[in-house]
Amino acid sequence: MPPLIIAHRGASGHRPEHTLEAYALAIEMGADVIEPDIVCTRDGVLVARHENEIGGTTDVAEKFPRRRTTKEIDGQPVDGWFTEDFTLAELKALRARERLPFRSRAYDGKFLIPSLDEVIELAENRRAAGRSIAVYPETKHPGYFRSIGLPLEPRLIALMHARGLRRRTDPAFIQSFEPSSLQILRPMTELRLMQLLDEGADASPARLAAIAKYADGIGPHQRLIVPADAAGRLLPATSLIDDAHAAGLFVHVWTLRSEDAFLSPSYGGDPRREYEQFASLGADGVFTDFPDVAAAVFRRK
Repeated sequence: MPPLIIAHRGASGHRPEHTLEAYALAIEMGADVIEPDIVCTRDGVLVARHENEIGGTTDVAEKFPRRRTTKEIDGQPVDGWFTEDFTLAELKALRARERLPFRSRAYDGKFLIPSLDEVIELAENRRAAGRSIAVYPETKHPGYFRSIGLPLEPRLIALMHARGLRRRTDPAFIQSFEPSSLQILRPMTELRLMQLLDEGADASPARLAAIAKYADGIGPHQRLIVPADAAGRLLPATSLIDDAHAAGLFVHVWTLRSEDAFLSPSYGGDPRREYEQFASLGADGVFTDFPDVAAAVFRRK
């Protein structure tokens, strides 16, 4: 089987990330899975945002200028506007903006911030129409949210179980960079859990064996599998995918993007070659901002 196409924050190469319009477009383009990062509001509602600081992805500065503040998030000072200082109703007054300067601004100011429940409902409606679409929430800064009395994990499981997503075979995964979040989740649910691994992380067989005690898969940065030199030119692939499979873990690689700012020059400007490489190496899924490119590669006749 070809790798799962996981729409990273929706079709985020085409629409502002983490909007229902981005997720819906991803499904139309052929995504198997839609991926919302989740943070929490002041009134305890999970919403889809890349970070709890929303100054760069919404018009919050214009609508709530006095809410700007500085907080310590995961040991680092962060200045801006934070979801935990707003109710869901207040966040619904905002409109999404494109985060990356080299992507289109044509849709800025048009789309709302969705709750996680709305994202799950979107996938649910597509399943009811005969298309199996999975959801793949990531707990963002879960330790921080626990420290301020807004833990993500119980809210997430309550919502997903209420939506009928509770078994390992159900169309859902949960991911996090923080092992403690997954370890909290493990006794709460049978849903598949995935440990994210950033570039430079320990991905040794010993670490994989430890991860397998609480998670079902790993999500490695693409350079943990195919390293590159300082100029971005690709080096020989590592054994990480084979090592993870040997430990009983699936492998979902992140993040494949088409722009030159992200694409290795070794692919000669053709992003399809990156998908072909990771499929040939045995990846079980790929996170991508461009699910249309992934679908063109994996589903061609």
